[in-house]
Amino acid sequence: MAQLISSLIKWAIFFGILYLIFTNFGTFLIIIFTLIAIGYYIVYQFKKKLREASGNNAHFKFTFNGQDFSQANGANNFNFNDFQEQFRNGNFQGATSSFGEVSKAKEFFGFTSDPTKEDIKKRYKELARKYHPDINDHGDELMQQLNHYKDVLLKAFP
Repeated sequence: MAQLISSLIKWAIFFGILYLIFTNFGTFLIIIFTLIAIGYYIVYQFKKKLREASGNNAHFKFTFNGQDFSQANGANNFNFNDFQEQFRNGNFQGATSSFGEVSKAKEFFGFTSDPTKEDIKKRYKELARKYHPDINDHGDELMQQLNHYKDVLLKAFP
């Protein structure tokens, strides 16, 4: 019996809510419209404050040229022309080696222009015969440098 009364109460509440929704549908729409309008106004005011906070310069434009970094901190390690050439040729891979290290490697190998993979391997074999620890008196320092620079060049010029 208690179960029947509980079920009747649930159905009565359900139908009462449906009645209120359908008879007051206009009121419901007015409330929804008001909430949307308030939300839009808040977003508009927030955007307006952001524009004012950024000053009168609402359109920010970033420009970059090689001169900006050529004399940074007294060091001239960045060669913008090398970067532009790599990027134009499609060889830019976001290289893990710095451009200064690549230029040192090219100098160590004796390259004046950008080498190919085959050029790097050919020159590596020649220098490996020259700098091998069993042949020269410098120990393995030059050979370690050679191996490091070979990896740098292979990463920079795939």
